[in-house]
Amino acid sequence: MILSELGKTIKELRKQKGFSQEALAKSAHISRATLSKLENGYIAKISIVTLNQIVSLLGYEIDIKASNPFITYHENEIL
Repeated sequence: MILSELGKTIKELRKQKGFSQEALAKSAHISRATLSKLENGYIAKISIVTLNQIVSLLGYEIDIKASNPFITYHENEIL
């Protein structure tokens, strides 16, 4: 998932849960402006801890999945 898609998903979930940007940002210990940038795909870097905090507050968790099921990686080798 690219960051702009992630931001859109966070925005949709926030609205579904009835959180304002201000309330979610305060609970995640970030500024409303930072959350707004994330939701709109304009933030290039956000810590995984902060991202995890945001999605946890929305009742979700971060998961890792293969980006392309046809690519295989050998042990200790990154292509």
